[in-house]
Amino acid sequence: MSGDDARYSLEEGAKLVALARQAVEYSFAGMDLRSSDLYREACSYDRFKVRRGVFTSIYLYPSHELRGCIGYVDTPMPLCEAVVKSALSSAFSDPRFEPMSRDELDSVVFEVSVLTPPRLLSPRNPLELPSMIRIGRDGLILEYGPYSALLLPQVPVEFGWSAEEYLSHLAMKAGLTPDIWLDRKARIYVFQAQVFEEVEPRGKVVEKVLV
Repeated sequence: MSGDDARYSLEEGAKLVALARQAVEYSFAGMDLRSSDLYREACSYDRFKVRRGVFTSIYLYPSHELRGCIGYVDTPMPLCEAVVKSALSSAFSDPRFEPMSRDELDSVVFEVSVLTPPRLLSPRNPLELPSMIRIGRDGLILEYGPYSALLLPQVPVEFGWSAEEYLSHLAMKAGLTPDIWLDRKARIYVFQAQVFEEVEPRGKVVEKVLV
């Protein structure tokens, strides 16, 4: 897919969010997700068979505190499978949090971010990097030797960061010094994302407006 064809409709986004939630619910119930009508429909849908990066985020409701977030930039899996795997990993395998309990299902909201392919930024001078980043549009990936980190485009909006602060927090997430992005060995990539989220637990799904 390319251009407008690469964007998903609100109806499509709502199905992805429903699939993420259902994957976790079925896991708690000990049920085989492959028996779900939603799963079978989603994984037979051509636009969900494409390979796209995706992250599933889970937030406490109504505080919107992060409860888990795991995803994939590059994956050999079709999008529908990647959503399922990222949702389960976010609920049970995010190392920052204890595994989610069944009782939490009614007090969390699910958010699915579908990513565009990352693009390397190539400034003549690293000082130009902040001017090449648009807050609310661009997600960032940093690679520095064996270190790496990713921040979704909604993160700097939520925290009110400037582009410089965004780069610094990205560096710290990678376990590096805040100014490592000024090192010419650092590689900074940008990507965009369509973000679909539940307004309330099991509630209406909307496309998140970041800017």
